Amino acid sequence: LPYVINSLIESIEKMMYSLIAITLLISNSHGFTGRTVPKFVRSSSLAMSTTVVPTETILATAARDARGLAIDAISACHSGHMGLPLGCAEIGAQLWGKHLNYYPDDPQWLNRDRFILSAGHGSMFIYSWLHLSGYALPLEEVKNFRRHHSMTPGHPEFPSSEHNTPGIEATTGPLGAGIGNAVGMAAAAKLAAAKYNTAEHKILDHHVIALCGDGCLQEGVAFEAASYAGHDGLDNLIVIYDSNDVTLDKMADFTQSENHAARFQAIGWNTITIDGNKLEAIDQALTQAKANKNGKPTIIIARTLIGKGIAEVEGTNAAHGEAGVPYQKSARAGLGLPADELFHVAPETKSFFAAKKSELKAAYDKWGSTYAQWKAANPALAADLESAKAKKYPSADEVLAAIPPYDAKKNVATRQSGSDILQFVAQLIPSYVSGSADLHGSNKNYINKGENFGNPLIKGKSFKGRNFYFGIREHAMGTMLNGIAYYGLNRASGSTFLVFADYMRAAMRVAALSELPVSYILTHDSVGVGEDGPTHQPVEATSGLRIIPNLDVIRPADPEEVAGAFAASIDRANGPTALIFSRQNVRTLNEVSVEDRRQGTLKGGYVAKKETAPLTHILLAAGSEVQWAMDAAEKLGAGVRVVSMPCFERFDRQSAEYKESVLPTSCRKRVAIEAGVTGLWYKYVGIDGKVIGTDKFGFSAPGDTVMKVFGITTDNVVAVASAL
Repeated sequence: LPYVINSLIESIEKMMYSLIAITLLISNSHGFTGRTVPKFVRSSSLAMSTTVVPTETILATAARDARGLAIDAISACHSGHMGLPLGCAEIGAQLWGKHLNYYPDDPQWLNRDRFILSAGHGSMFIYSWLHLSGYALPLEEVKNFRRHHSMTPGHPEFPSSEHNTPGIEATTGPLGAGIGNAVGMAAAAKLAAAKYNTAEHKILDHHVIALCGDGCLQEGVAFEAASYAGHDGLDNLIVIYDSNDVTLDKMADFTQSENHAARFQAIGWNTITIDGNKLEAIDQALTQAKANKNGKPTIIIARTLIGKGIAEVEGTNAAHGEAGVPYQKSARAGLGLPADELFHVAPETKSFFAAKKSELKAAYDKWGSTYAQWKAANPALAADLESAKAKKYPSADEVLAAIPPYDAKKNVATRQSGSDILQFVAQLIPSYVSGSADLHGSNKNYINKGENFGNPLIKGKSFKGRNFYFGIREHAMGTMLNGIAYYGLNRASGSTFLVFADYMRAAMRVAALSELPVSYILTHDSVGVGEDGPTHQPVEATSGLRIIPNLDVIRPADPEEVAGAFAASIDRANGPTALIFSRQNVRTLNEVSVEDRRQGTLKGGYVAKKETAPLTHILLAAGSEVQWAMDAAEKLGAGVRVVSMPCFERFDRQSAEYKESVLPTSCRKRVAIEAGVTGLWYKYVGIDGKVIGTDKFGFSAPGDTVMKVFGITTDNVVAVASAL
């Protein structure tokens, strides 16, 4: 019945548009330009502004078409999630039809609004709207939903070496993480606006908008990030909560009972509650949210009907997935879609978005003019921004050239040399930002003179700061770092104790999947932590990170290897890097040249001590244990080689010739030593070799005592190697 009524209204509108068109033709004889009037209203000035004012009828038609695309795509592959795309169709119509600031022909436009689908399982929502609104996502790719090498994978994926879907701002799917991504993007946008906007020219004033569901808000990471956003005044952030009373297994009230509005108000957010299937209510809410400049982010709690349009499942938890597939035909008929044309898009929808694109182009061009004026007036700032946009960063050799050799007389923890070297990196790269999960004093990753990022109403903070105080929120920190990286103007790093990296492991995995050049500074790296005991001694953590594809894990042995590690992390453009630093002091390896230690770290592994007689043994080590291997080689004799292996992943990417030169296959008497679990080392020592480490948890005692009990000593290396 609603679609019958809409059809009657549309017929009346057609007659009105005909009268308008006749009037325009008459006006043309008096010097005005006539033009075809599509089925939407333009502003009424005589100059015929290009602003498109969509009627509810055309937005309802677009919402219907988006529902149809989702039903047809998911039915075609018998896989996917219909609930959100159908339940939130009106939200999509208002976003892409009116409220989002974007230009489809330039998906990377600097001042675009960023939209993140935190509830990534509902991916046909964003694919439908990207297609309808004119992005380079053709209908054939919508039809290829979830198929091999398509532009429409099961969950949205950030453009990478694997594929590119224009308009996708973040890889989402792990629920709640998209909220953290959005908070990170909003923070990056505040930082960029504070740095680059001037009194004369405002070139950055956009919003970050995320769409989430009950599942997102049940994940702890969402409220970790939301708490940060409320506290630090990110009023450029809007979250739309698809509140449909449903989770996958059950209706939502089976597992939750909180008052979301009260909870968000308590952590400093504006809250708006609406009927999420009413176009007018959505319009008013988005208008209000975008107008808010009160230092608070906004959540729009949109009460929606999940699976709206498929009568047999709508409003139930069955609607979440593909349970609506058997009802494709009846649902399409009920929506008023033609039975003989799957993937139908109405001519009215096409005409509307064609005109909308012209409007967006005018705004895009106007901004381009402002940007050109800003560049002319601010050449130094412009050069900095253009470099950041192009992701132009120093090469590894350029980074190393900016870092002077470390004081050879000092034997310090690698967290301390890391702190000292970070200052040179930060001076060289103005866009480098750092942060910690309430552990700056222990991680030692604070950028001196970098100021503190955050709410200007809080003493000691400003949006120009380069040091982020994430609070005790590792998971949120990980997702926010990804958000900063998605935004694309900064090289982001964050820190915590290595043992707590598991709190943000899911975010690190997504960073690796999305090829984001994020850095993690993870300190207190072994049983050498000592008295804090097994809860804080990360025996398995380094190996646990090494098994994540596309994550470089670098555990340097001394200050010069630390310099190489930082250079490697900056040089790496296609994935994240974990820098693993010690709490305890280590011996500086002065017997190895500065150049060899730095360049060897870039290669992942190198010969730190070469045998001076026929090769009999190879000792391998990483991090703080390299010093014991070096000392053991002196005792074992001239035929012993020591290989420092700070990064397995970088070493494995070297040529076969290089790897053979470091680890010749002819020598099978090999011993590896590392203060952690032993398993991964066997790919280097082979079945004839031995690994010294610990395959059980540690205990509370001084670090030297723990190391000795586990045999992580020079004497034990000598004994094990001699027994081969």
